[in-house]
Amino acid sequence: MRKIASVVLASLFAAQAYAATPADTLIVAIPLDGIISFDPAESFETVSSSSLINLYQKLVDADRNDPTKLAPQLAASWRPGDDEHSLIFTLKPGATFASGNPVTADDVIWSLSRVIKLNKTPSFILSEFGWTPENVDRQLIRRSDSQLEIRWPAAIGRDLALRLLTAPVASIVDRKLAEQHSNNDYGNGWLRDRSAGSGAYTIRNFVPQQALVLEESSYARPQPKLKRVILKGVADPGSRRLLLQQGDVDVAYDLGADQFAALQNQPGVKVASFPSSLIYYLGFNTQDKQQPALGNPALWQAARWLVDYQAISQQLLKGQYQIHQSFLPQGFDGALENQPFHYDLAKAKAILQQGGIAPGTRFALTIVNQPPYTDIAQALQASFAKADIDIAIQPVAEAELWSKMRGRDFQSIFIYWGADYIDPNTNASAFAFNVPGGSKTLAWRLGWTIPQLSQQTKDAAAESDKQKRSALYQQLQTRVQQDSPYVVTLQGEKLVGLRSNVRGAQQSIGVSTLYYDSVSKL
Repeated sequence: MRKIASVVLASLFAAQAYAATPADTLIVAIPLDGIISFDPAESFETVSSSSLINLYQKLVDADRNDPTKLAPQLAASWRPGDDEHSLIFTLKPGATFASGNPVTADDVIWSLSRVIKLNKTPSFILSEFGWTPENVDRQLIRRSDSQLEIRWPAAIGRDLALRLLTAPVASIVDRKLAEQHSNNDYGNGWLRDRSAGSGAYTIRNFVPQQALVLEESSYARPQPKLKRVILKGVADPGSRRLLLQQGDVDVAYDLGADQFAALQNQPGVKVASFPSSLIYYLGFNTQDKQQPALGNPALWQAARWLVDYQAISQQLLKGQYQIHQSFLPQGFDGALENQPFHYDLAKAKAILQQGGIAPGTRFALTIVNQPPYTDIAQALQASFAKADIDIAIQPVAEAELWSKMRGRDFQSIFIYWGADYIDPNTNASAFAFNVPGGSKTLAWRLGWTIPQLSQQTKDAAAESDKQKRSALYQQLQTRVQQDSPYVVTLQGEKLVGLRSNVRGAQQSIGVSTLYYDSVSKL
């Protein structure tokens, strides 16, 4: 099957070379080397997770036009249950999976419980409910084919509970179809390169690193405007720009500052800018055995003064990324917008000396082999060298980077973190939470042991008063900002190259690719 798919895709791309793309098809040039799985219970990478919004639906989602608000998807309505830790959902009548199977309460219950039982990377999001493999079946209660009750033992309010259900991991899977292909794994192996959702599109073919072909679902309501979306794997940003200029693709992602700047005045193309929740940080593996300096807070402190934030943001990245130094992105409730750090070589040297960090200290910096990471890594290498800190840059494919992170197989890393849902807890529970036997959060990956901070993160999630909750998240951000193995540096808008005939391009702060169902072409 994969051989046949490769031949078909190669023929399609050869036929369209130097010609307009098909009127009913959107072709997107994008790196595809970060994809590990399309199973909502496992997917946690940029392209695959963003694709889920076009393949699946959830009970509720962030409103596309105002992500601070909630919008129904598969749920027609919801109301409080019998206690403060429960919600009752009624499903929309007539909702249908791409297979033709109706969406039922059983599908919702099975989809949410399988996330907890599979315990893959994004499961920590639903674990916020206090669900475990042992108790989750008691928390999800079928009332009828079209109604269910969701309960949770954790100390979180209904507002946060609803926000958790907007995360991609809470996508509703076609139970009947997935179980037909289950190998005692809830269909996980089969779903890694297929889909079983009720979204606008379904996966027709996936050829790793080469192409992802999405076909419209005849059961989608409303129907998407285009029949087909093809994500074409193109590793080089210059090639992606050239394909866009020639008209061989309709959309191009991840071009880098220079490539986007080169597109600004080109005929037939435009550059769209969308808000993004992605923040970019330098992180140190505090448990690395080969370089103990990485666990020394003096290195963390000095690093804050060795990043030339202004030069990276304005000169290197041409203003396309803004300086941002807290773990909540601008636009989130309670996000700190102060900038207490700037490049100060003398201060950094003094901190290193006082902290016992030897001159010539060397560590590896793992990055994605795509812009803007390669350029930023070189800038960090140069500025740290002035303090006699030697950074060895290790560029890898994005999928390899995530594998290294999740296995603590790195010394330092420069990468992004994106919000999984629109609530401060989404990033707090990653940056400031790490408990024994708990989920493998970002703090866990860096080996940062923080029992007091973890409790404060739990307290913030449980607080129902909006002003008090915002103040708690500001306290958490201040602690992480001042003393942690993270150096948060940037937040950037998401720039996308488009052909001029593309209409309806829309992207929310919480996702990293377009809502394909709203796109059309003149």
